[in-house]
Amino acid sequence: MGEVIIAFSNWIWGTPLLLLLMGGGFFMLIYSRLIPFRGLRHAMKVVGGKYDDPNATGDITSLQALSSAIAATVGLGNISGVALAISTGGPGAIFWMWISAFVGMATKFFTCTLAIMYRGKDSSGHVQGGPMYVIEEGMGKKWRFLSVIFCVAGIMGLLAIFQANQLTEVLRVVMLKPLGLDYGQPTRWIIGITMMFLVAIVILGGIQRIAKVASRLVPFMVIMYFVGVFVILYKNMGEVPEMLWYILEDAFTGKAVLGGAVGQVIITGARRAAFSNEAGIGTAPMVHGASKTDEPVREGLIAMLGPFIDTIVVCTLTALVIMVTGVWKTGEQNGVLLTLAAFEQGLPGIGKYILVVAVLVFALSTMFTYSYYGHKCFNYLFGADKANYYNYFYLITIVAGAVTSLSVVMSFVDGMYAIMAFPTMISAIYLSPKVVAATQDYFRRMKSMDKE
Repeated sequence: MGEVIIAFSNWIWGTPLLLLLMGGGFFMLIYSRLIPFRGLRHAMKVVGGKYDDPNATGDITSLQALSSAIAATVGLGNISGVALAISTGGPGAIFWMWISAFVGMATKFFTCTLAIMYRGKDSSGHVQGGPMYVIEEGMGKKWRFLSVIFCVAGIMGLLAIFQANQLTEVLRVVMLKPLGLDYGQPTRWIIGITMMFLVAIVILGGIQRIAKVASRLVPFMVIMYFVGVFVILYKNMGEVPEMLWYILEDAFTGKAVLGGAVGQVIITGARRAAFSNEAGIGTAPMVHGASKTDEPVREGLIAMLGPFIDTIVVCTLTALVIMVTGVWKTGEQNGVLLTLAAFEQGLPGIGKYILVVAVLVFALSTMFTYSYYGHKCFNYLFGADKANYYNYFYLITIVAGAVTSLSVVMSFVDGMYAIMAFPTMISAIYLSPKVVAATQDYFRRMKSMDKE
């Protein structure tokens, strides 16, 4: 079964999906007249709360929506995903992650603007947002089959199995093995069940509790992780320019891996970027669609900051730490264990403990937010009265993730992400003229407001 999952994932992440994600995102970048660059300053002001309206429709503030979306994206995708990118695609894959991120900023702007423009109502009459409602409300009922495909893949792909798997590995390697307390599979089961109970306490409280916990945890974990990273880079300052040059060189030669297969380097970079910042997958529109705002474009501008913070800033720093410490050349570790080796090398004695705490907080906050995404998909398909059953299924799969191998877990999640991307990108491209018209109107109004 594991081989089938891996083969399917490798097949679906071929040329058609890359053309859709990268090509579609590039089209939106040009069509929006480079909105990621044009709108960045205004987006920063919006995040600062300058334009918040407490009476607007929605469940959470725009800052909470951004924190929740970043909690789901700034996480193990940045710690493990970058390590996986380097170990499978070489350092050049990081360059293609950067390209994917700028393109992804435009994609996020369009998909999250649409999530507010075309909010729908669930069976209980509650206002909801996300690609499934964008398709139904914006494209019409005849396209509803795309919403169903998105939600089925979302229920399966938006599980916390990758986070559970990597957190289990870190706890075993750093905390339990040195004390002689790692007993293999039984230990994985115990960690998995403990995680399940911790996550249950938060997610059974709904989106308000998830957003509250995420908006408190995210700043703390990002600062702590950054401190560790900056100390390592400061100690190895002389090598940073050389490593940045190596990333650029390897992006077009692929010499670090696979005998110079540049195409494979590009695929690896785009694939890991999609897992890291989720642009075009359709997850962020679900949480941004719950924001208290009646300004779709404003929400799109806020959402656009996600890939920038996530991939351009955090992923680059992680990649440099792995490269300046030289651990990537050994080829012995994969995923989070490679980053762990880099932290241990860069900050002997305390590095691995900093990473353990960061991984613990990153993984748990991502687990909280993912449950909300899957819950929304389940709600759409089966009705609001049955949506809470999903949480129990979700909690059980955390244990499954803890006891399964990394390659199978990663390929399963990748495969489901790919399926979700098709409805999300098709609807965003189809409705893109509406977004461009709304953007022009929004900036016109903001200009006249600033003059007053």
